[in-house]
Amino acid sequence: RGTPLQPFFKRSYSCSKVGDPHPGQPYKGGNFCAFLPDNKEGLKTAKLLKKAFDRGLTFQIKSCNGEERVTWGLIPHKTSRDGGKARNGYPDSQYLDEVSTVL
Repeated sequence: RGTPLQPFFKRSYSCSKVGDPHPGQPYKGGNFCAFLPDNKEGLKTAKLLKKAFDRGLTFQIKSCNGEERVTWGLIPHKTSRDGGKARNGYPDSQYLDEVSTVL
C-alpha cells in the first residue's frame, strides 16, 4: 500500500454568486483535504476531480447559523486515511467506482 495522494484545497473569504444561498454576500472559506490511493485509478480520479474543481463543482456555499460558509459539494471525497466508509476514509473498495460515476 503506497502513500496516499493528498489533494489540498484552500478557499478564502469571497462573495457568493448567483445560485448561492445569498448572492453577493461574503462567505467564510476554509482548508479542505482529501485522500486518494497512489495508484493508476487514484491518479485518474485526481484528474477528474481537478476538472470538477476547475468547473466550480467541488464546493458549495451553505448557510450555517446565519453565516455563509464553504462546504464540500455533492462529489464524494475521502477526508480521512482510515476509518472506513462510515468516516469518509479507507478502506472503501467501492469509492473510486462511486466517485467516477458521479464525475
